[in-house]
Formats: sequence, structure tokens, C-alpha cells
Amino acid sequence: MKQFVFLICLSFSGLLIAQSGDFAQVYQVFQAQCATCHNSENLQGNLDLEGTGATLTEKMSAVMAQLFMANPSNPTALAKGYRRVYPGRADRSFLFHKINDQLDPYYSLTTGEGDLMPNAYNTMTLRDRELIRQWILTGAGQNTTMVNQAALDLYFAGQGLNAFDAAPPAPAAGEGFQIKMGPFYLEPGGEIEYYQKWELFNTSALEVPRIDMKLSGYSHHFIAYHFDNTAASNSVPHGLRTEALHNGIGLTAAVQEATDLKLPPKTAFVWPTNRVLDLNSHYINYSQSAAYRAEVYVNVYTQPSGTAVQPMETRLYANTAISIPNTGNLITHNSNLVSPPLGNVWVWGLMGHTHKYGVGFKIGKLVNNQMGDLYYDAACPQGIPGCVSPYFDYQHIPLRLYEPLTEVNMQQGLRWQAQWINDGPFGVYFGPTSEDEMMVMIAMFVKDSTGLDLTTTGLPDVAAQETVLVPNPVQNQAVVQLDAVGAAHMVVSDLQGRVVLSSPCFTGMVVETGTWLPDVYTVQMRTAGQVYTQRLIKIE
Repeated sequence: MKQFVFLICLSFSGLLIAQSGDFAQVYQVFQAQCATCHNSENLQGNLDLEGTGATLTEKMSAVMAQLFMANPSNPTALAKGYRRVYPGRADRSFLFHKINDQLDPYYSLTTGEGDLMPNAYNTMTLRDRELIRQWILTGAGQNTTMVNQAALDLYFAGQGLNAFDAAPPAPAAGEGFQIKMGPFYLEPGGEIEYYQKWELFNTSALEVPRIDMKLSGYSHHFIAYHFDNTAASNSVPHGLRTEALHNGIGLTAAVQEATDLKLPPKTAFVWPTNRVLDLNSHYINYSQSAAYRAEVYVNVYTQPSGTAVQPMETRLYANTAISIPNTGNLITHNSNLVSPPLGNVWVWGLMGHTHKYGVGFKIGKLVNNQMGDLYYDAACPQGIPGCVSPYFDYQHIPLRLYEPLTEVNMQQGLRWQAQWINDGPFGVYFGPTSEDEMMVMIAMFVKDSTGLDLTTTGLPDVAAQETVLVPNPVQNQAVVQLDAVGAAHMVVSDLQGRVVLSSPCFTGMVVETGTWLPDVYTVQMRTAGQVYTQRLIKIE
């Protein structure tokens, strides 16, 4: 029987060349590693991974029918709501749990789920295991080609970088749950923005007072949307996708760097039963030689219903009618937001968003169609206007949080302004990639302050988020930019905590970075009266 299956694999190998799509490669792995035990004559687990039919296409279709959204035979996995393959969700795909092995400790078999596979002729490589996961994450299509196989090859050949070396700890049992988006792989110098529908399967409403979003310094942004209704979520396919396909969508949270979003006391996001999120991750691989494994982890903390007295809302406003010619001159666009139905709101958070040509973003009161007193300045630490050394870093635009919340009259309205200098080869317009531009404002607020404490602040004392080394990203040299008086000391360390530089410093000092490895570094600058921190990206 084994020899017979081996001969089948040999005969299929030539035919598979003519087959297109990622599943053709996955099917080939099945024949080499799994079909000895999972075929029509040896139906282990009631699963035939060889398939039946007169042609290869028929055999592959038969295998797909047994996998795609099919119930597993294992009762423990079935009780958890797993499918043999749940498109887009490796965490709910029993097939991946069975073949994961040493690839990713995030997925582990539990009591009653049997042994890892394949267990008799275990020569399946980590690269092939990842191929199967990537096929699942990208929607488990039969004829689609979405897996970046060149990046997989490079990564598993030893030329790879990781967003995380290990999964960040999840909330403790009973305190919440963890969402994992990815991994997905980028070739050297590559860039991708993915969306992914994520069903929570919550059987009751959730109160969420905290969302801890963990992403690496190679991330351009992470956004958690939510669908407003079942019809809207059902209209969007499962799996990682490159098109937004947004209709009937709302915003939950948006950040440009790792952020632990702890809502003010007695407020919470309120998520209804069977909430479906739409996750949006944008990563850029700054390395020109290594593949990059991109991931996002989201720790969602919950509390008993009725703990919050006011629900927190998040709104995204976009000015899509922007044109930024490549003249090298300063271009300014303004937008007004007036909403009499909202009346007075109590704002907790404000944030702006541009792409690489952006040089400024401000939000203020609307007064006679002009910018009045500022609420937000993205060129200042924590978005607080009036800083002594403004510097706009489009990759790490700050989120300003108000505690206590600040009252804003939406009948009078807000004015928001973005500025750009386009010194590139082409004029640009509003669009999703880093080669396009954006003008987006995000506001987080409650509509009623009843029951909230508006007299004290709950924000922790934090080091100022400042740009003290420019440019960022950096290649060979950086210059210290600091308006502090007196002695200063700078410590630069990588994401593993290894110190690459510890030195006294002063404004205008040149720091040689040419020997540093391409990575993300943490810069900490101490003066007599302040601590400044910065995330610095080193590229080749």
C-alpha cells in the first residue's frame, strides 16, 4: 500500500506543475506526507487527503470538500467549534493544530485532540507547515494564489526577521482573550496592507474597558473596525484580503504603534452578541536582504456588563478630496466637522494620519471657518500642542488622550488640517498604500458625561514621546535633536534589550549607525528634568 501511494505521488508530481494556485502546492504536501494514512483505503480520522476521481482536478476538489468548513471527526475539536479548515482562521482550523508541531507554540493540542501529524513518516518541514497555514489564512481557496512563497523560501532558509520572537502573554483566564492576526510574510523591501474578518462568536454582549494592541516597529498602522450588521459581515469573504470592501462598517480603535488602550473609569466599548471585527494591518519590511514575519496580537480585556456607565464611541473622518502635486512646496488641506445632532460630546482621544509626504497634522476649534484654539498637534509629544521642539514623524503619529475628558461643542465644530511636501516623482492623491497619501482624523468620545468623574485624571505618568534622533528611518547617520538644558545621556537598545550605544550627548551630535543591523531600536534620552523615548528604525 505504501509503495502504491508513493507511485501515485510520483505520477501526480508532474501533473501538479500544470495546476495553478496555492492549494496545488498544499495538495502536493498532502501526497508526500499525509496520504499514506489518509486515503480511500486507509481512512484514518475519516479523512481522505488523496481524493477520489478520474482526474487530478477531481481528486483535489474531493479533498477540498472534506476540508473546507467541514466538521472534524474529533469530538473535542468539534465541541470547540473548530472546522477541519476554517478559512482565514488557523486558530479554528483543526488541520493546522494537528500539523503545527514546533512551528508556533500559540497553537497547541489539548487533551482529547490526539497526536501531532504526520506521526509515522514525519519529514514535513516547517516551511511546508507554514505553507499550509498561509493557505488557510489567505482564505483556503482552491485556485487562488496569495501566499508569498518567495518570502517563505527566504525566511526558512535562515534569512528572516520576526515581529515577535514569542507570543506576548494573553489576558489571564476570565479577564479577556487574545486575537492573533497573521503571521504573513514580506519579501525584502516589501509592503502589504491586509484586512481580515474576525468573528468573536460571543454569546452575550461584552464590555471592553481595555484593548492592548501589540505590533512591531515595522508596522505602519493597525485598525480594528467592526461590522454594523450581519448582512455587512456576510458580504465580506473570510481570510486575509487586500481590498477593504467596506460597507456597513464602524471604527473601534486605530493606532500607529504598540498601544495599551485603557479607557477612562466607568467607560467601555460595548460589543453586542456575535460581534464581528474587521482587522486592518499595514506592515513595511525595511530590510533589503531579509524576509519579514509580520504579526499583530490584540489583548481584549472584558468586565461584567453594567460596570460602565457610558459607552465609548470611535469615529473616523477622512478627507478623500486631497491633491498633493510634486512641486516641493508646502501643500495644506483643511476640513471642517460640524455635527449639530451630536451636540456636546466629551472627547477622550484624538489622532491624525498621513503618509510619507506628511509634515503636519492639527485639530482645533472651528472659528469663522478658521483654525481656533488647538486640541491636537501631531508634531508634539503625545499630541499636546505647544511643544518647544515640534517634529512630525508620519510613521508614529501620536494619539492624544484626555483624562479628564474634554467637552467639545460639535454644533460649533472642529477644523482639522494636514500639510505635505511632495518632493517625489509624481503628484499623489488619497489612497491606501505608502505611495499614496491620506488625511484621516480619529476621535474617541462619549455622548453623555453623567456618572463620570470629570475633575481628576487617571492617566499614568509616562516619559515624553519625543523625536531626539533624526532622520527616522535612519541609514548611516543620525543627528541628536534636543532642546534640553544641561547634561544629557542617551541609551539605544534593540528590541531584545541589548544596548548598542550608551553615551553622553548634546544637540547636533552625529551618531554613526552604519554598523547597526536593520532593526527597530528604542532610544532613551535622560536630562536633568526629563526622560525622552523614541522608536528608531534602522534600514539598510
